[in-house]
Order: sequence, then structure tokens, then C-alpha cells
Amino acid sequence: MNSTTFRARSGRRGLRGAALGAAVVAALLTTTACQGDDTGAAGPSATAPSTAAPSGSASAGGSTPTTASPSNDSGTGTAGPTATGTGDSGETGGGNGTRYADCEADGLSTAVELQDPAGETPRHFLLTVTNGSKTPCVLNEAPILRLKAGNEAPIVETLGEPDTEPVVVEGGGKAYAGLYVFGNDEGGEAEYDQSDRFTATLVAGEGTELRGTLVFDLPDGLDTVSVDDAARVNGWAGTEGLAMRPITQL
Repeated sequence: MNSTTFRARSGRRGLRGAALGAAVVAALLTTTACQGDDTGAAGPSATAPSTAAPSGSASAGGSTPTTASPSNDSGTGTAGPTATGTGDSGETGGGNGTRYADCEADGLSTAVELQDPAGETPRHFLLTVTNGSKTPCVLNEAPILRLKAGNEAPIVETLGEPDTEPVVVEGGGKAYAGLYVFGNDEGGEAEYDQSDRFTATLVAGEGTELRGTLVFDLPDGLDTVSVDDAARVNGWAGTEGLAMRPITQL
């Protein structure tokens, strides 16, 4: 009896121990599950900065227009057409301020016309140049004019200040310069010489001499003309009147 009773109680105690063990395990599982839930909840919050970081990177990526801007706004694409259109730089024309190149001597033909009535001392001449090209070119200031051939001959002084505006000579077009060659009255004491042609060197946009020399042969009927240091040349002009008007006052 005693023995039987002991075994029954021992079985009950075993059952109670098993139940308590199961309860402890269940509690532990519940605690673990709760901790897992807390970790999971914290996870998105922890990763939120990492989500914000790409957003900030994309915002920095907004600098793409800045990166693209140099390629589209390097100054080459936009400035080029402007420079070509207006020619303000003047580089293609030797700095003459237009889109056209300076005229060259070998591209121009020349002519001389006497402006004085028959019987009077030849003093006033109209110098004409014709652009033989189809492309416009530019004449600057006044020609470097000599009344005799050779670079050693004196240069004729310019009458007043030459017009600083360049003269654009269209293809096949003409430009003019007025010339006064002789100021000595009949019987005067001033020294004078004789000339059978005039020569001229063109001026570049920068004010330097250009290569090549224009030769102006005297009009038919004149073998030579008297010249002296009173000679003056007017700057290039687009019309005969503008070229000769100041010269006829001499």
C-alpha cells in the first residue's frame, strides 16, 4: 500500500514537473517571439536612414544638368555662331571688326581719273579699286600712298583723320580714295618732282601694312604729273563724292 501510494504521488509530481516545464518553455518562446517582433519593428526604422541616403544621392544627382551644361554650354557651340554672325572679334578679317577678310592687293584692279578741267594743272585725282572676287573684302583707313615707285619714296600724308569705319567692298564692287598731288603755283619757289604713276599699300585691320602693292597708272593723255610735298590722300570711301569732296577743297 505504501509502495503503491508512493508511486502514485511520484507520478503526480512528474506530471506537475512536466507541466511546469512546458509552461516555462512556452514563456520562453513567447519572450523570444516578442523580442523578434521588436527587432523586426526596429529593422525598418534602422534601415530608414539607408533609404533616405539614396534619396539624398538622387538629389545630388540633380547636378546632372550641371554636368550636362558644360557639354551643352561650353562656349564653343553658342559663341561660334555669334562670332561668325557678327564678326565682332574680327579675327577672320585681321581685326577689322567685320565678318569679312581684309582686301588683298592681288584681288583688286585699279584705275585713276583726273578731276581737273582740261587746260588746268593736274592736281586732283580719283583713285578707284574694284574687287575682282565674288566675296566681299574690307579696306581700312587710307592707303599708304607713294607718288613714285619704290619703298624709298615718301609717303603721302593723309588728309585729316581717316574714317575709322572699314569700307566693305562687295564682290565686283568699287571703293574710292581722293588724291591731291601738287600745291605749287606757277612760278612758285617750292620744289616739285614728276611722277608717272602712283603706288599704294593697303592697311590691315590692326593698322599694319599688308603684303602686295597696288599700282595706279596715270590716265590716258598724261605721261607725267607734277607732285610735291603738299600732296594729300583721303581715306577709302564707298562713293566718289565722299572720296573727292574734301580733296576738291585743296
